Amino acid sequence: MATPTAPETQTNSPKPREHGRLIEWLDRRTGIRELLHEALDEPIPGGASYAYIFGSGLLFIFISQVITGIFLAMYYVPSADDAHTTVAYITKSVATGSFLRSLHVYGASAMVIVLVLHLTQTFMYGSYKGRRELLWLSGCVLFALVLGMAFTGYLLPWDQKAYFATAVGTNVISEVPWIGESLKELLRGGTQLGTLTISRFFVLHVFFIPALIFTFVAIHIFLFRKAGAAGPVDEDPQEPKQKTEFFYPRQLLMDLGFTLVLITVLGALAYFFPAPLGPPANMGNTQYIPRPEWYYRSVFQWLKLWHGSAEILGILVIPAIVALLFVGLPFYDRSRERRPWRRPAAVWAFGIVFTGLVYLGGLSYYQDDHRPSIRMELANERLEEQQYMREPFKPAMNGASLAASAPAAANPLVAQGKKVFQSNSCFACHGEGGVGTSIAPKLIGIGSKFNPTQLQYLLTHPTPKMNAGGMPHFKFTPQQMKALISYLDSLK
Repeated sequence: MATPTAPETQTNSPKPREHGRLIEWLDRRTGIRELLHEALDEPIPGGASYAYIFGSGLLFIFISQVITGIFLAMYYVPSADDAHTTVAYITKSVATGSFLRSLHVYGASAMVIVLVLHLTQTFMYGSYKGRRELLWLSGCVLFALVLGMAFTGYLLPWDQKAYFATAVGTNVISEVPWIGESLKELLRGGTQLGTLTISRFFVLHVFFIPALIFTFVAIHIFLFRKAGAAGPVDEDPQEPKQKTEFFYPRQLLMDLGFTLVLITVLGALAYFFPAPLGPPANMGNTQYIPRPEWYYRSVFQWLKLWHGSAEILGILVIPAIVALLFVGLPFYDRSRERRPWRRPAAVWAFGIVFTGLVYLGGLSYYQDDHRPSIRMELANERLEEQQYMREPFKPAMNGASLAASAPAAANPLVAQGKKVFQSNSCFACHGEGGVGTSIAPKLIGIGSKFNPTQLQYLLTHPTPKMNAGGMPHFKFTPQQMKALISYLDSLK
C-alpha cells in the first residue's frame, strides 16, 4: 500500500523580496513606521500655526549647543592656569575654532530669546490650562536650567569680563539668609574664584545641567503628547472640538523654516561678528567695571536698587513671591477661558513684570552711557578686548616656566609656595611660572636681585609703582610667606 506523501513544494514560485524598499526593510527590523506615525501624526486642534514653532526651535538650539560644546570641550582645560590659554588657542589657532565658539556664544543668547518667546506664547494662549499642570512645571524647570547653563558657561573663558561678572553673581548668593555664605563657598570651592571654581562650573555646564535638560526635555515632550496640543485660544483646553490637522506636513515645514532662519542668523553672526575674548583675568585690577551678559542686565540693575537691611526684601522675598506665583499659575488659574482679552488680570500682571524687566535692562545700559567715568572705563575695556583679539596666540607655558616648575617638584617648601602663588592668582598678572605679562613684570631671577628679607618687605610693603600697577595687599601667614619666598627664589 502506497504511503501518502505531502504535496510537493512548488520550487518555481516567486520568493518574497527580502530586500525591498529601504523603508520596508527598516520597518521589518525596527518598526520605524510606527515611530514615524507617533512622531508625525500628532493631531493639532485648529491646524498648523506659526505660533507653535518656538518649541522645536528651542530643541534645535539645544542640540546645536551640545554639538558645538563637545568640539570646544576637546580643547578646553578647566583650570585657572590653562582655561584662558585654551580658549585663546581655540579662538586664534584652531581651524574654524572662532566660528564654532561664536556659534556657541550666540546660541546661548538665541536660546534665551526663543525661550522667552515660547513662554510668552504659552502664557498668552493659556496653554497651561486643562490638565497641563505637570507640563507647565517641567517647562519652568527647563527655564531655570537654561539660565543656569548661561551662568555657568560665562566663567569658563576666564577673561576679565567672565571673572568679575561671575564674582558679582556669586556674591549675590551670599545674601541668602543663614546659608548664603555656605552656598557661595560651595559654588566657588572656597572664598575666592580659582581653579576649583572653574572645575565646578565646568562640571555643572558640561555634565550635570545638560543631563538634567535632556531628562526634562524627554519629560516635557512625554507630558505634551499625553495632554495633546492646546490649539488656538478659542479652543477648549480639556475637550477640543475644532477640526484637527496632523503635525506632518504643514507644521513640520513651518518648524523647519524657523530652524533654517535660526541657522542663517546664528551663522551670519558667528561669521561676520566673532565672539570676543578679552585679556586673561586679572584679580588685582581694581578699575575693572563688571557687567553681566545682556539677559542678566535687568537682574543686575534690580539688585542695585536694594541696600542695607532692605537687601533681603529685594534679593530674596520679592523674587521668591514672583517665582511662586509664576510656577503655581495653572493651580490657581483653573478656568477654561484662554482668550487673553478675557483674562485681563493675568495678562496685565505678565505685561507689568515683562515690561519691568525690559525697563531695568534698558536703564542699566542708559546709566552706563550717561556717566562719563563709567562710559570711558567701559570703552577702555572694549578697546583692550579688541586689541587682545588682534594679537597672535601666545602659549602661556614656555621653556622658562617649565624649567621654573622643576624645583617645585623636588623641594616641598617650594611646592607649597607654588600653591600659595596659584591660590592667590598671582599668575594672572605675572604669568604662569612668573614669566611676566603685559600687566606685570616677570619674576624669574627675582631671587638674585633681592634676598629673602627684602622679598618679604616688598610683599608686605608694596612700592608706589607696585600699588599703581594694582598689586593687591596680601596677608600671608608666616609659613605661607616663607614658602612663597622659597618659590620666588627658585624661579631662575
